[in-house]
Amino acid sequence: MQSRIAALTMMVVLALAPAGFAGGKKEHKASITFHMETAATDNPKMTFTQMANGKMRTFLRSPEISINDVASFVPFPSDVGDGYGLVLTLKGGAVTRLAAITNNNAGSWMIVQVNGRVVDGVMIDKEVSDGRMVIWKGVTLADVTLLDSELPRTGQEGKKKK
Repeated sequence: MQSRIAALTMMVVLALAPAGFAGGKKEHKASITFHMETAATDNPKMTFTQMANGKMRTFLRSPEISINDVASFVPFPSDVGDGYGLVLTLKGGAVTRLAAITNNNAGSWMIVQVNGRVVDGVMIDKEVSDGRMVIWKGVTLADVTLLDSELPRTGQEGKKKK
C-alpha cells in the first residue's frame, strides 16, 4: 500500500515539476501579441476570426511577435482613438524576423492584442526593417502601468526595475 502511495506521489510531483520551473524564462504579467492574417481555409484550430477594416478576416493564433521580442516601449496619447498608443522597440532577432514577415506578407493584415484584447490592426504595405512597431490606439492607462512593471521605457533600457 505504501509503495502505491509513494508511486502516486512521485507521479504527481513529476507531473507538476515543469510548471514549477518554467524553463528558466520570466513569466510576464502583461501581454502584447501581433498576429498575421491567413487564409480562411487554414486549420480552424490554428486560427481565429476578427473584424479588420470592416471585414471579417482570419488570423493565426500563434503570434509572429510577442512581448518577449520587445526591448522597450514608449506610450503616447492616441490621436485616432481613445486612450494611448505605443511605440515598441524590438530586440535584435525580432527585428530580422519582422523584416522577413512584412516583406513576405505585403497586402495582408496584422492585428495586435494587448492583454488579450484586440486593440489595433494594420495592412502591411512594405517591409518594416527599423525594428519599431507602432500601436496607434486602444491601449489603456492600466495597460501602460502593467507594461511599466515589465519593460523599460525607451532610453532607459539599462536601468533595473524596482
